[in-house]
Amino acid sequence: MAKQIKSAISNSRDTLLSDAVGAVSLVVILVAGLCLPGLV
Repeated sequence: MAKQIKSAISNSRDTLLSDAVGAVSLVVILVAGLCLPGLV
Protein backbone atom coordinates (compact mmCIF):
# COMPACT_ATOMS: atom_id res chain seq x y z
CA MET A 1 0.00 0.00 0.00
CA ALA A 2 2.81 2.43 0.85
CA LYS A 3 4.46 1.61 -2.49
CA GLN A 4 1.26 2.47 -4.33
CA ILE A 5 0.95 5.79 -2.52
CA LYS A 6 4.57 6.67 -3.24
CA SER A 7 4.22 5.80 -6.91
CA ALA A 8 0.99 7.78 -7.22
CA ILE A 9 2.67 10.83 -5.67
CA SER A 10 5.75 10.54 -7.85
CA ASN A 11 3.69 10.06 -11.03
CA SER A 12 1.42 13.04 -10.41
CA ARG A 13 3.78 15.57 -8.83
CA ASP A 14 2.76 18.44 -11.17
CA THR A 15 -0.96 18.05 -10.65
CA LEU A 16 -0.45 17.50 -6.93
CA LEU A 17 1.30 20.87 -6.67
CA SER A 18 -1.41 22.68 -8.60
CA ASP A 19 -4.13 21.01 -6.50
CA ALA A 20 -2.36 22.12 -3.33
CA VAL A 21 -2.16 25.71 -4.61
CA GLY A 22 -5.87 25.59 -5.44
CA ALA A 23 -6.78 24.25 -2.01
CA VAL A 24 -4.75 26.96 -0.28
CA SER A 25 -6.39 29.65 -2.37
CA LEU A 26 -9.85 28.32 -1.49
CA VAL A 27 -8.99 28.43 2.21
CA VAL A 28 -7.77 32.03 1.85
CA ILE A 29 -10.98 33.01 0.07
CA LEU A 30 -13.05 31.31 2.79
CA VAL A 31 -11.22 33.05 5.62
CA ALA A 32 -11.45 36.41 3.86
CA GLY A 33 -15.16 35.89 3.25
CA LEU A 34 -15.75 35.10 6.90
CA CYS A 35 -13.75 38.10 8.12
CA LEU A 36 -15.16 40.73 5.76
CA PRO A 37 -18.68 40.96 7.28
CA GLY A 38 -17.09 41.78 10.65
CA LEU A 39 -15.21 44.72 9.17
CA VAL A 40 -18.26 46.41 7.65
